Amino acid sequence: MTIVDATTTPPCASEPADYHDEQLHSPPARANITAAEWERLSAKRAAVHRQCAGCPLMIDCLYRAVVEVDVSGYAACTTEFDRQQIRHRLGIVIQQPSAVPFGAARVGGGPVSHEAVMTMRHAYPKDTCHQLADRLDCSTSTVKRHLRRAREQKHDESLLPRESIASRPSVDAVLDCFDELESSRVA
Repeated sequence: MTIVDATTTPPCASEPADYHDEQLHSPPARANITAAEWERLSAKRAAVHRQCAGCPLMIDCLYRAVVEVDVSGYAACTTEFDRQQIRHRLGIVIQQPSAVPFGAARVGGGPVSHEAVMTMRHAYPKDTCHQLADRLDCSTSTVKRHLRRAREQKHDESLLPRESIASRPSVDAVLDCFDELESSRVA
């Protein structure tokens, strides 16, 4: 008797470099890159989107990324902004982790301020998060956290703070909102 293991590895786990590309989840403005670069980026995004859409875990991944955990990057055929739009439509508020820093303080300079990260982003708008982190002598995750905070503040300026809702939306409600996103029709 032969036992067949029907589990499959999601494409994001078997080819993580494709899904960690910063330009997938924070694409540059069309005017800031050449036509050839735009075509390469569009083709890569479409290929990753098709692989992600074909994953047997996609629905569960989407639901968890929208309702349970505020993940960063490209996940379940969505960017951070896409998931934020879905949450807004469904009235979901993800509780952010404690602001207490983990680990030891940076040696020689203390933590990097939000203003320092935003000033550096303004001075070098085409730099990747990794390049900005090198310039600031901090981690890439620190830069990403501050950039996410700036995006959330910009988006939430017109919104009043809301209480977290006790009931979770259905999977169908999340999928309906996903279907309404322009980015859901990439491939």
